Amino acid sequence: MTIDCLVLGAGQDVGKSCVVVTINGKRIMFDCGMHMGHDDHRRYPDFSLISESGDFDNALSCIIITHFHLDHIGALPYFTEVCGYNGPIYMTYPTKALAPLMLEDYRRVLVDRRGEKEQFSSENITDCMKKVTAVDLKQTVLVDRDLQIRAYYAGHVLGAAMFYAKVGDAAMVYTGDYNMTADRHLGAAQIDRLQLDLVITESTYATTIRDSKYVREREFLEAIHKCVDSGGKVLIPAFALGRAQELCMLLDDYWERMNLKVPIYFSAGLTIQANMYYKVLINWASQKVKNLSATRNAFDFKNVHNFERSMINAPGPCVLFATPGMLSGGFSLEVFKQWAPYEQNLIALPGYCLAETVGHKLMRAKPPARIDVDKSTQIDVRCQIHQLSFSPHTDSKGIMDLIRFLSPKNVILVHGEKPKMASLKERIESDLRIPCYYPANNESQRIESTQYIKAEASKSFLQSSLSPNFKFLKTISRADTGFILNERAESCVQVCDDRVAEGAVIMQKDQHPKIVHQNELMDILEAENHKVQVAYCCPVCVPNEPKNVPLSPGEDMHPVLDKRSLLHLLYTKLSNDFQDVTIQNDGDCLQIGSLTVSPCPKEKCPHRRHVNPVSTSEAVNFCCTWSTEDEKLAWRVISIMKNLS
Repeated sequence: MTIDCLVLGAGQDVGKSCVVVTINGKRIMFDCGMHMGHDDHRRYPDFSLISESGDFDNALSCIIITHFHLDHIGALPYFTEVCGYNGPIYMTYPTKALAPLMLEDYRRVLVDRRGEKEQFSSENITDCMKKVTAVDLKQTVLVDRDLQIRAYYAGHVLGAAMFYAKVGDAAMVYTGDYNMTADRHLGAAQIDRLQLDLVITESTYATTIRDSKYVREREFLEAIHKCVDSGGKVLIPAFALGRAQELCMLLDDYWERMNLKVPIYFSAGLTIQANMYYKVLINWASQKVKNLSATRNAFDFKNVHNFERSMINAPGPCVLFATPGMLSGGFSLEVFKQWAPYEQNLIALPGYCLAETVGHKLMRAKPPARIDVDKSTQIDVRCQIHQLSFSPHTDSKGIMDLIRFLSPKNVILVHGEKPKMASLKERIESDLRIPCYYPANNESQRIESTQYIKAEASKSFLQSSLSPNFKFLKTISRADTGFILNERAESCVQVCDDRVAEGAVIMQKDQHPKIVHQNELMDILEAENHKVQVAYCCPVCVPNEPKNVPLSPGEDMHPVLDKRSLLHLLYTKLSNDFQDVTIQNDGDCLQIGSLTVSPCPKEKCPHRRHVNPVSTSEAVNFCCTWSTEDEKLAWRVISIMKNLS
């Protein structure tokens, strides 16, 4: 059985996450995002690769959305209301509550402010969300009789979840975006240890290992304090949900401790609504925030106020959080155009910026510089630029830790840059010994999956599993390396019980598979049991000179080494060389598995090979017989016998 992964977005790229996974006939779309860096056909995934006819209801079993960021949900209203998908959609309760705010804000920026053609309407967003089923963390949801899904806490943003999906015996996890480190307002990602054929993980920071969060917070606060102290304005472009709340908590606390009076502003509108939802959904926040809620709500900021558009050019220092992040448009870009030409001002970029966005161009610029804002507009940038590492994505160490913990059979990387993904793939394969892939957009990757067969067991097989399988291992305290029999070698017997159930799986027409004991197999097949025996007569050379030989405790010394004493010598030697094998000695023969070693009474044995006699010794013939399964063991014993003298 196989798992097929069709990557429609975030393949060797960051943006428009969308992966369609086929597991044992079930087809799941994980995320349905749009690309913030494109305004042409590349903005949305190529849905025609799912169904050329447009019959998406039959082509997909369900859609799963991991969180409310636009690069994971931005194309959903378009896919449901314009393309016509009406099947099941799953996301967590906070994602269902917050997604309409993000989608409506995006629609308003595109249409009302940038004048672009409307991709979907406000009514489309409302109708789309009516089709969504909200799920709780660790709630097992049966999509149908064969497909089950389960959400796990991912950190990253409020309501973000990793999703586990299982069909039959094949199982996988799609991480979405996640953070393995707790921050001020969210906890670290948490997931059970699962048996998985595949993990599809984000790789935004595939090669980055971050410094201590306290070091990063100190640098951020020092840069802002220095700017406002010198009379400058600070612009922090951030999405309204996630980093804005994290950084507001940090600044609000710092302002209290330092007794600063410089105003901190939120751009009005979306962020006010977002903070209200954060207060309501506080159970999804970090443990520290939940503990604090007994006395006050951590999202009631004392030093943060609403900002009006008329205040853009007001005199005096201030700190402004403006949406959207990455300076990809909207109010943050409008403020940037006004503040960027002045050296005393500061633009603080708190996380990752997609290629083609103004934020990405700014990260590469060294002021003074000219930045292309769009095809017809350039801005003189003379302000300070400070890039921060407050991204809610996990770093390289976090990705490796998660994969090591889950230990899947395969890994697929998405949501990352190609060169960095290649580097991470090498680490996963060399350090963890797990096959890893990173397909590009519109490419498929096939993964072998596990399939378990349920089989009945016969009574004989079960009985053989329960029956003791004692082995008596003789150990010698002193190795007899030479022909020495005048001293007794002390020995002891070690008893072990290795229960090995040997059987065969049979599959008959119109019957369930069944495990039977090996002795039952020939009867079921109505076949005759054939056994191949091998025989070899081996001459063993012994010294001519008489030796005093103890045969067994209580017996007298014999002046001549006869066949019985030679058999005892061979038993002692083999017991020393085969300490993990049971050797039985009844005085007339040795038994090792199917191998029997005994003195040969025949003058002319048909199994004897001609051997030139040795002048200093006489030969005593021993006959060895064994079954083919003990072939290697038999020839090792024969080699020891030939060198016994």
